[in-house]
Amino acid sequence: MKQRVSEKTFVGGIHPGYYKDYAAVKPIVPARPPAQVVISLHQNIGAPCDPVVEVGEEVKLGQRVGEPKGFISAPVFASVSGKVYEIGPFNHPSGDLLNAVFIENDGQDTPHEGMRPHKPLAELTSPEIRQIARDAGLVGLGGATFPTHVKLSPPPDIPIDTIIINGAECEPYLTADYRLMLERADDIVYGLKAFMKATGAARGIIGIEDNKPDAIESMREAVVKGAEGYELEVHPLQTKYPQGAEKTLIMATTGRKVPPGALPMAVGVVNQNTGTAVAMAEALKLGKPLYERVLTVTGPGIREPANLLVRNGTLVKELIEQCGGMTDDTRKLVLGGPMMGLAQPTVEVPCIKGTSGILLLTEEYVREQPVESCIKCGKCVKVCPMRLLPNFIASAIEKDKIELAKKYGAMDCFECGSCTYVCPAKRPLVQWIRIAKGAIAARGKSSK
Repeated sequence: MKQRVSEKTFVGGIHPGYYKDYAAVKPIVPARPPAQVVISLHQNIGAPCDPVVEVGEEVKLGQRVGEPKGFISAPVFASVSGKVYEIGPFNHPSGDLLNAVFIENDGQDTPHEGMRPHKPLAELTSPEIRQIARDAGLVGLGGATFPTHVKLSPPPDIPIDTIIINGAECEPYLTADYRLMLERADDIVYGLKAFMKATGAARGIIGIEDNKPDAIESMREAVVKGAEGYELEVHPLQTKYPQGAEKTLIMATTGRKVPPGALPMAVGVVNQNTGTAVAMAEALKLGKPLYERVLTVTGPGIREPANLLVRNGTLVKELIEQCGGMTDDTRKLVLGGPMMGLAQPTVEVPCIKGTSGILLLTEEYVREQPVESCIKCGKCVKVCPMRLLPNFIASAIEKDKIELAKKYGAMDCFECGSCTYVCPAKRPLVQWIRIAKGAIAARGKSSK
């Protein structure tokens, strides 16, 4: 019998190859703890952390090693127990050299005294839940790394009525969220209820693409078992990229349109990732800060794809080795997925809170093609989920017309890559738009 396609979706988008089969059947397993970890002090949108430990100091598992500088920031923690042997710059997934805390693992995993369970959710107040999220260093684990406590703290005049858990995982190759929905569904529901209580939201939605029917069933069972008076719903979504982006997910599940330049809270919604919901549950139940996460090691260039529970600060090269190593024809390393991930020049880079995947691509998937002039076909306009004019923005910034690029809505682009994917001229539209956004932001700071 032909499966019914969900009607819940958004305008635009694309249907790339999803390549989930590499790792979808692989259960989550703990990665081997590394001999050393490199804990980056910049692991969120917003301000980086200052180190609060010294070289030579003995630290414990879950101990705070980085203190946030401002409200839009989140602390970072030791993912092993051992000795701090260096504090200084190191490779970062962004491509920059940023400060990090280097810890030699003593192999004991001696827990920090601060890791203690909190009161049951029913006994916690909204401010207490927000403070626990802040103290645990929670951020969005879908890749954006926006501090969770900030999302849970809307201005008093902006009521939140809906929390949406993003279980779409529309990015090709990645399967970490999918495995969490199969293996940690109860914790996802618990985290969702905590988000709802923290914001006063009356409704909780879990959105999942309809190419994951077993995950949909798993979450529905967990909702039935764990709702406990909360209004929770599982929404099957049409399988289409980028279904899991914040604004497209809100449109698909609620029909609400977030205005240009506004945050989801402007329409009464807060989005959270499945991994963040699990981390929230662990912070409440165990007092566990965010020092590890599930990520996918996948692609045609890795010999043994896997979904791994990885300690923060583990170098990518160690995880590649644990997965059998890369194939001889591997040509590209990407942290994240192929659409929105960041290509890396080295395997000597640490995993951070926002590392959702390690993707190894072979020669067949990375062939360079010559860039041609825009042929004005309009395909990029048709697929843009934000209804922008990617060709116009790129053309404007190519000619150094920054204000014109701003007028065309460059700042509303969330860089999903759909436009670049469909461009028959192979123009690097997303790269041009990133340049435009950087130039607009720099001009704004200069004027201030």
